[in-house]
Amino acid sequence: MKNFHPTGNCPIRDVLSRLGDKWSMLILITLNANGTMRFSDIHKTIDDISQRMLTVTLRTLETDGLVERKVYAEVPPRVEYRLTEIGYSLIPHIESLAGWALDHMSVILKNRGIEA
Repeated sequence: MKNFHPTGNCPIRDVLSRLGDKWSMLILITLNANGTMRFSDIHKTIDDISQRMLTVTLRTLETDGLVERKVYAEVPPRVEYRLTEIGYSLIPHIESLAGWALDHMSVILKNRGIEA
């Protein structure tokens, strides 16, 4: 039997906690769909995310190596974001999960007592 105790280094807990937040998967899907994007364009695409939360989430994704940030020495500065190779490798799994959610959403809503 495999154990998933909270002590020590549990890669399942660690990775899923980073990707399972409210915004990370939406940002990754957005970058996959649109390619390289500026901060303001990501913010417009996901209009209900605050600028601060977008900044924090992009930094986290960058730290994990899923997103690359490129700063151009211009006035005003231009910053662009894009998926890295490892970020692209995650997309099929996110799309699979999204597809599963779409396929089962009506049943889930029904079980919650919400009419679709």
